Amino acid sequence: MPRAIWNDTIIADTPDTVVVEGNHYLPLSAIDPAMLTPSTTTTVCGWKGTANYYTLTAGDAQNKDAVWYYADPKPAAAEIKGRVAFWKGVKVTP
Repeated sequence: MPRAIWNDTIIADTPDTVVVEGNHYLPLSAIDPAMLTPSTTTTVCGWKGTANYYTLTAGDAQNKDAVWYYADPKPAAAEIKGRVAFWKGVKVTP
């Protein structure tokens, strides 16, 4: 079962994953909302749309902009709506 881990903490543990460009997108609902703080950071992908970010908190540590999502993805990326992906040291195991 796919599991996201950072700072020795399980961030998400769910069989429900969509892989796009090598990134596992897990349901936002699989993560404790207390671990996520909205960020003002955005980036743009030509075919997915505008990505928004969360800062991840696990234990006493924070990982700025380590979680991203597409609130309103373009039609070609509709399957990742309501899902998040990780980077900056967050490990996602298959």
